Amino acid sequence: MNAITPPHLKWSADESHTSVPYSVFNDQEVYDLEQARIYNGPTWNFLAADAELPEKGSFKSTYIGDTPVVVTRGQDDEIYAWVNRCAHRGAEICRERHGKSEDGAYTCVYHQWAYDAKGDLHGVPFQRGLAGKGGMPKDFDKKKHGLRKVRVVNYHGAIFGTFSDDTPDIEEYMGDDVSYHMRRLLNKPIEILGTTRQYIKGNWKFYSENTKDPYHASLLHLFHATFGLYRSSQKGESIANNDYHSVLWASGGTEDETALDDMKKDKLRTLQTGEYELKDASILAGKQEFEDGVTLVILSLFPSLVVQQIQNTLAFRQILPKGKDEFELVWTYFGYKDDTEELRNIRLKQFNLIGPAGLISMEDGESTELCQNAIIRDGEFTNVIRMAGDEAKGDDHLVTEGLIRGLWKGYREIMDF
Repeated sequence: MNAITPPHLKWSADESHTSVPYSVFNDQEVYDLEQARIYNGPTWNFLAADAELPEKGSFKSTYIGDTPVVVTRGQDDEIYAWVNRCAHRGAEICRERHGKSEDGAYTCVYHQWAYDAKGDLHGVPFQRGLAGKGGMPKDFDKKKHGLRKVRVVNYHGAIFGTFSDDTPDIEEYMGDDVSYHMRRLLNKPIEILGTTRQYIKGNWKFYSENTKDPYHASLLHLFHATFGLYRSSQKGESIANNDYHSVLWASGGTEDETALDDMKKDKLRTLQTGEYELKDASILAGKQEFEDGVTLVILSLFPSLVVQQIQNTLAFRQILPKGKDEFELVWTYFGYKDDTEELRNIRLKQFNLIGPAGLISMEDGESTELCQNAIIRDGEFTNVIRMAGDEAKGDDHLVTEGLIRGLWKGYREIMDF
C-alpha cells in the first residue's frame, strides 16, 4: 500500500492510543480512505444471517462500507455475493431489501442485462441486433462481463464478505476469544424474529467506541444500572483480540459489594434503586439459558458487526456508514429454532430493551450524535482515553477503556496513519 495520510491529520505517535484527533470523525478525506483501506481492504464484513436466506433463490441487499452488495442463495444451495452494480452502465440491479428470485435470475431494470445468483452474466437483449442492425461486437464475451464478486464465508450461520484476497481465515481474523463467543451465541440453528433500522447522525467510529466501552454502561444507561441488568460492579471481563475486535461479558447478580458501595457514594444519576419501579416487571423475568451464567455479551467484530446477548435478547447489529457524519444501524433479532414458546415470548418482550427506542439502547444513538455535534469545528483537538491506564488491552474488570485503545491501535495500523 502506498500510504497517504491527510496532511492536516495531526496525530501524535506518542499518544497513538490514548488521544485521538476529532478530525478522524469529521473529515471527508479520512472517510474516503476508510472505504479503500478498511472496507475494500483485508477485513471481514457482516452481510447476513444464513437464516435470512432460507430457500434457494433467496437474496438480501446490504452494504460493505458504502458499497451496495447483494448476498444470494443459489440453486446449488451455496451462498454468493456481488456488488449491486450492473456491468453495463452501472445501474443498481436489486432494489428490494429481501426477497426470492423464483427463476434464479437478477435482471437490471435499465437494459435488462440478466445475471445468475453467482453474478455471472447470462443474458443481453439484442446482443445480435435486430433485423441485422445493431448488436454487440462479435468478440463480446459474456463471461468477461459478470458482476464484481465478493469472497464469502458462512461462519456458524453468520455470513461475512470481503473484497480482498489478503483477508485471513475468518477464525484467525477474529481471534480465539471472539470466535469462541461467536460460536457460543450461534451454537445451534437460529430463527429470525424481526428487524429494525435507525439512522444516526454521527460518525460510525463513535458507535464502534461505544460498543467497546464498559465504563459508560453504568453511567449512561439508567435502566441498566437501576434495575441491575448491568453494573460496573458486576463480575465481568473485557477481552481484546487482534487489537480491534473485542468481547465484553458480565454476569448479573454477581455484585462486588465494595464496588457497589463505591458506586452509591458517587451518587450517580443512573443508579436510582428504590426511586423507580416498573408497572410490569415481567420484562426483567428471563431464563438462564447458558451454563456459564453470563447474562450480557457485547461482541464487536471490526468494522461492521456487533453480536449481543442482553438477558434473553439476541441480536446482530450491523454498522453501515452513510458518509462521514451519518450511519445506519440495522438490528436483526434472533432466537433459536428449538426455543420453547415460553422462551420465544420472553425474547419478544425483552426486545423492548434494545433497538432504536429500547429502554437501554436508545441512549447510545443519542450519545453518538452528541459527540458528533460537539466536534464539528474542532478537528485539531483530541479526546482522552485513559481509564485503567494507557495500554491497548483487555482487563479483568469493567471500569476500563482498554478496548477503545485497542480499536485505535488496530485502526491506525490498517489505515497506515
